[in-house]
Amino acid sequence: MSEQCPKAPINTDIPVLGPAKIPSPLPYCRFDTDAKRVRVELDASEFESGTGACFADFEVAGPRERIYFDSSKVKAAIVTCGGLCPGLNDVIRAIVMEAHHNYHVAGVLGIRFGLQGFVDSYGHPPVELTPESVADIHQFGGTMLGSSRGPQRPEDIADALERANVGMLFVIGGDGTMKAARRIQEEISKRGAKISIIGVPKTIDNDINLVTQSFGFDTAVEKATEAIRSAHTEAIGALNGVGLVKVMGRESGFIAAQATLALKEVNYVLVPEYPFALTGEHGLLPSLEQRLRERKHAVIVVAEGAGQNLLPDTGARDASGNPVLGDICQFLSGEIEAYFKARDMPHTLKFIDPSYIIRSVPANANDRVYCGFLGQHAVHAAMAGKTGMVVSKLYGRYVHLPLDLVTLRRKKLNIASDYWRAVLESTGQHAVTPFNED
Repeated sequence: MSEQCPKAPINTDIPVLGPAKIPSPLPYCRFDTDAKRVRVELDASEFESGTGACFADFEVAGPRERIYFDSSKVKAAIVTCGGLCPGLNDVIRAIVMEAHHNYHVAGVLGIRFGLQGFVDSYGHPPVELTPESVADIHQFGGTMLGSSRGPQRPEDIADALERANVGMLFVIGGDGTMKAARRIQEEISKRGAKISIIGVPKTIDNDINLVTQSFGFDTAVEKATEAIRSAHTEAIGALNGVGLVKVMGRESGFIAAQATLALKEVNYVLVPEYPFALTGEHGLLPSLEQRLRERKHAVIVVAEGAGQNLLPDTGARDASGNPVLGDICQFLSGEIEAYFKARDMPHTLKFIDPSYIIRSVPANANDRVYCGFLGQHAVHAAMAGKTGMVVSKLYGRYVHLPLDLVTLRRKKLNIASDYWRAVLESTGQHAVTPFNED
């Protein structure tokens, strides 16, 4: 239990299936204990309990001296859900290698095409995952297991786990997937079944609560900067050239912000957390006109969820229940073209959308290292009988996070932070057009 936040205590305890009594088969490592905690200063808003400084003590990740499962008898399963992200195959590989080589588990099943793979009517039988079958998958993007979106009944998934005699399920996915994992764990707990549910948080948008940085994000930023560099080259190659780059970010603008900081060629960065106006004293278009008259080129980076206040509500939902966004870049392209045509001002607009290229590339070196640690720590937690949790890196330390806390809210850019101030200082847009709706 942590110290009390402004309005409510934070329960950081991790559920366990039972006492861990079996000596660990790991002969060569230093063991951690459940009593070892990492104290982290957070903001109470991350727990929907007000604002202000808040301390929480999180259980340290790592191998335990005694484990819950008999490793020679327990079977594991791995499922990947939601959109693609660099590093998925790396996490799968790390889990399989750790489970087989170090714990010598009875077997690992790969659940195909997301949670659909648990339901017989979809026709996706599981595959056996061995060190041989996953040896080279980290060299490729995507997920060897396939993925899907959409709700499946937790009762059906629990039934499938029990039929297959699975003792540990590793769920790799984003915010919606972690909510599904929590429902599965609740159903398992209701039945009194001894099945460990461990989440590995995955989102290219970096928007999972309490997760400092999700795997794949570093790769995404690296690839986004390549697109921005190309947009800048196009922009300076023509009179009044405008490079417009779209990056992932439905509700959070972390990729756009980080790529902007990484490559100091961006003049405007538009994110979902920071509403902007097109016209008026602080409008984007007048500011862009001034920029072109003074510097003859400009680069605009747009997160896909930015500017939705300027677009009509589509009223549609995707398979995960998320609102279908309007196309902000198509809208901006039309508005920019019309604005400068009305002023008889020559210009060239080049639009680059690398979104799906970014999602599907193999992980870079930093993300591969990160994915390896996540996979290993996930197996350590499951073997110790932990459940209802995710493993993550929080401010430099690997910890166990309760699913209840991770699924409270989506993480968003704090536009009052030093980080966002640095983004604005990098672009200069705060001095020219402090985007406000009022």
